[in-house]
Amino acid sequence: MSSFLHGYHVRANGVRLHLLRYGGQGPRMLLLPGITSPAITWGFVAERLARHFDVHVLDFRGRGLSSSVPGIDASLDAMAGDVLDLLEVQGWSSVTLLGHSMGARVAIRAASRDARRLDRLLLIDPPVSGPGRRPYPVPLSWYVDSIRMATQGITADGLRPYAPTWTDEQLQLRAEWLHTCSEEAVVQAHAGFHGDDIHADLARLQTPGLLMTAGRSGVVLAEDLAEIGNLAPHLRQCTARDAGHMIPWDDELDFHRLLGEYFEVGLL
Repeated sequence: MSSFLHGYHVRANGVRLHLLRYGGQGPRMLLLPGITSPAITWGFVAERLARHFDVHVLDFRGRGLSSSVPGIDASLDAMAGDVLDLLEVQGWSSVTLLGHSMGARVAIRAASRDARRLDRLLLIDPPVSGPGRRPYPVPLSWYVDSIRMATQGITADGLRPYAPTWTDEQLQLRAEWLHTCSEEAVVQAHAGFHGDDIHADLARLQTPGLLMTAGRSGVVLAEDLAEIGNLAPHLRQCTARDAGHMIPWDDELDFHRLLGEYFEVGLL
């Protein structure tokens, strides 16, 4: 299992949020995972980033050890509010937000609402679906079925056909933690992929940063990159050409190489 300095809880935006802290030195980075990725599953990335950053990984509401209750509001606005209030409660400033997939959409929404405490955005393969746009390519059933299998006790070996590029440790963590993802929260988030207009948020962004996309995911296409380039020209673009949507899992070396080139530091 990945090592970390400590886990801790913060009361923000009316809910109990759990985070894991790695490193403890350097500029502060808040890592925002995807739709069914509890914080602990990002440990292998956070450990490497912690060589240069004070890394905090968030369990979104409805996931991991954060608040998860029946009827929870797990909308994009609620999660963005969690991030902004977390920064306020903690008194953090000059924070780098690194968001993957759903987490990248949360970062975009948060930064479009209030960027005062943000230094830069690292957006990793964000879904670009929305009103009047093509649907997100992964159906809701894939997530719901996976959660239900985890609740029944699926093993790492049972998950291997779904994620053949993952290491034994990564599969084991997913098998152990996927059941903590609230089906209700995941349903709301997936609906938000189609109902929330993230492009309107992109047009309001002022925070600089990086947009990293996956060459083999089908989530962000060439025409999407051109549109985002017009909406948010201050976001540098790069592509992990041989990776699917789960870029660090599919091609960890290229993921860290691209981030290292952006920061001009060695992450490999």
